[in-house]
Amino acid sequence: MADEIKSKKPKTTKQGSATQVQSLSRALLLLERLAASDMGMSLTEVAGSLGLAPSTAHRLLNSLRSHDFVDVDEVQGLWSIGVHAFSIGNAYLKKRDFIAQARPFMKRLVAETGETSNLAILEKNSVVYVGQVESPQTMRMVVSLGSRSPLHASGVGKALLSVMPRKDALEIIRKTGMASFTDHTITTPSQFEQELNKISQQGYSLDDEEQFEGLRCIAANIYNEYGEAVAAISISGPAVRVKWERIPMLSALVMDAAREVTKAIGGRGPAPLKRAGGQ
Repeated sequence: MADEIKSKKPKTTKQGSATQVQSLSRALLLLERLAASDMGMSLTEVAGSLGLAPSTAHRLLNSLRSHDFVDVDEVQGLWSIGVHAFSIGNAYLKKRDFIAQARPFMKRLVAETGETSNLAILEKNSVVYVGQVESPQTMRMVVSLGSRSPLHASGVGKALLSVMPRKDALEIIRKTGMASFTDHTITTPSQFEQELNKISQQGYSLDDEEQFEGLRCIAANIYNEYGEAVAAISISGPAVRVKWERIPMLSALVMDAAREVTKAIGGRGPAPLKRAGGQ
């Protein structure tokens, strides 16, 4: 009897563990869905987005609600991210000190250029926006914090890739692909390598309507004490305002801001790069 009990116990433990892991995974996915929704989601929408039964989704939501990770509008029946989820997410910003340090310089960029200033980091083969100061203009570029952009078609993405060894940067691009968003998107590795070389020489990158028609972005990198790019700062605005004749002046302002943030966090410029093939 003792042997029989011992043989059954691990099976029960594994099943219980698997169930807990599945519930945790579902809860995290649920939080991702709610975070991506601006207006909140109904129970039916939440369940449908995850392929869950409404009863299962409701149980998960109530469990998260008991810890203030989600909230619900009782009148409209819409679920949204709760204050505790915000607090935990905000802890990430506190950890990345350069985000707070960059904000005054981003505000200055907006005042100097009239365009929206963004701050982005490299995360899992894409760029993630972690800071923004909006332009006062009616027609302006706005992104949600935490949203992602493709590396090959964004000013911040190209800036961050430009300081990586060419072999590594091109390998990332091959893995992620080079989807075409507009007629201006760079879609071949050889042309993209030339673009990275140009960015390295001039010190800033330009998204010339490569992700969205009519939108230009100028970006430059921020470096830590090891000379590693930890983020890219940028300005973005409609091409009718970010005109070609203004790019020399605007790019100088962006590079100045990047240098000042680098200095503020005790960083230094990057070491010389290796070209593709290790040269």
